[in-house]
Amino acid sequence: MIYNLTHFGIALLSLLPIFVSAQTDTVELSLEQSLSLLHRENKSLKIAGKEVEMAKNEHQKLNAFWYPNVSAAGTFVHMSNPVEVRQSLSQFTGPAKDFVHTIIPDDRFISSILDKIGQNTLTLPLISQNITSIDANLTWPVFAGGKRIYAGKIGRTMVAIAEANQGQVNASQQALLIESYFGLRLGQRVVEVKEETYRSLKTHYDQALKLEQEGMINRAERLFAQVSMEEAKRELESARKDLEVAAQALKSLINVDDNTDIRTTTSLFINESFPSATYFKEMIPFSNYTVNQLRLQENIAEDNLKIGRAGYLPNIALIGKQTLYSDGVDKYLMPRTMIGVGFTWNIFDGLEREKTIRQARLTRQSLAIGKDKAVTDLQVGVDKFHTQMQNALDNVKALNTTLEMSNELVRIRMKSFQEGMATSSDVVDAEVMLSKVKTAFLLAYYQYDVALANLLSVCGIPEAFEQYRRDGKTEIL
Repeated sequence: MIYNLTHFGIALLSLLPIFVSAQTDTVELSLEQSLSLLHRENKSLKIAGKEVEMAKNEHQKLNAFWYPNVSAAGTFVHMSNPVEVRQSLSQFTGPAKDFVHTIIPDDRFISSILDKIGQNTLTLPLISQNITSIDANLTWPVFAGGKRIYAGKIGRTMVAIAEANQGQVNASQQALLIESYFGLRLGQRVVEVKEETYRSLKTHYDQALKLEQEGMINRAERLFAQVSMEEAKRELESARKDLEVAAQALKSLINVDDNTDIRTTTSLFINESFPSATYFKEMIPFSNYTVNQLRLQENIAEDNLKIGRAGYLPNIALIGKQTLYSDGVDKYLMPRTMIGVGFTWNIFDGLEREKTIRQARLTRQSLAIGKDKAVTDLQVGVDKFHTQMQNALDNVKALNTTLEMSNELVRIRMKSFQEGMATSSDVVDAEVMLSKVKTAFLLAYYQYDVALANLLSVCGIPEAFEQYRRDGKTEIL
C-alpha cells in the first residue's frame, strides 16, 4: 500500500509536540514520518522541483512563437535639407512659344514674357526638414517550415526530462533516507544487544567474585570474568559512538535539530520470498529514470534533426504597420496604414544547415548507444542488489537456528557455572557468541533493507518499498 507522504508530513508537524518529551527532548519517528520530513525539508528535492518549474517556463517561452509580435517605435529625424521636387519652367515655356509662333509668326511680346517665365524654377516641397513619427508594427509568422511545431515538442520533452530527473532525485534521496534510518535503527538495536551482553557479563562477574570468596573458583577465573566484563563495556561505548554518527546522518538528511534524540519506531524487516532478478531487469528499459531521460533526449535530437531539415524551407509572415502620429510627412506621400505578406528564404548559408543536420544525427545515434549501454549496466546493478538481498535472506535463515542454540548454550553454561560444572571462560565464550550472532542477525536484516531500497530505486519503483515492508517479517531477537 502506497502512503500519502504530503498528508502524513502535515500530520507529523501537528503531532511533534506529543512525541517530544520535555525532560529528554526525545522524538519517536517512524519511517513514514521521516519520509514526510524528507520531502518537506530536503534541499536536493527542492532544487529538482525548481528545475521542473524552469522547464515548464521554457516551454511556455517556446509557445510564444505561435503568437504575433506587436511593437511600437518612434523616431525623430533632422535632415540637412528638406526633400523637394525642383523643375525648370523652360520645358513648359518652350512648347508654348512654338505654339504662339504658329498663330502669330512675328510675335515678340508674348515670346519675351515666356522667356522670362522659363528662366524660373518650380519648387514643390515634399518632406520637411524635421520628421517625427510613432508607428505600431505587426509581424505574425504563418509558416516556418515546421520549426515551431518541433520546438514545442522539444519544450514538452524538456519538461518530461526535468520530471524524470525529479523522480530520480526523489528515489535516490529515499534510498539514502532508508539507509540512514535503518542504519540508526541497527545502531540502536546493536546498543541494546551490547547492553544486554554487558549486563550478563557483569552479573557473571558478580557471581564469579562471590564464588571466589567462597573458594569455589580460583582468582584467574574471576579475573577472566572481570576482563571480559570490561571488554563488553568498551564495546558498548564504541557502539554508542557509532550510534551518534548514524543519528547525525539522519538528522542532517531530514533537517532535524542536532540536540534532538531520535528514537526509531519502524523495525528492520525481511521478505521470506521476493521476485527473481529477471523480473526486476525487465523494468529497467521502461521504468528506470536514467534510461527514460536518455530516451527523451533522443527524442529531442530527432526533433532538432527535423528543425535542421526545415531550414531549407522559406519563412512566411504577415506584416503590418499603423502610423499613430506623424509630423513632416504628408499622407499622400506615406500612407498611415499598411498590411502585407513577406517571406525570407535562405538559399545558401555556407553549409551551416548541412552541418547542423549532421550534428543532430550524430547526437541521436550517440544517445541511442548510451541508452543501450545504460540498460546493460543497470541490469548488472540489479544482479548486484538482488544477490545482496538473497545473501541476507540466507544469512537470516541460517542465523535463526544459530540464535536459538546460542541462547540455549548461554543458559546451560550459566547454570553449569553456578553449580561448578563450567569455567568462567565457558560462560564468557557463550555470551560473546550470542552477542555476535544477534549482531550478525540484525546486520543481515539491515543489508537486506538497504539492498531492496537501492534495487527498487534502480527499477524506478521506489514507492513499492512500503508494500514490501508491510509484507515483511520484522526483526525479533
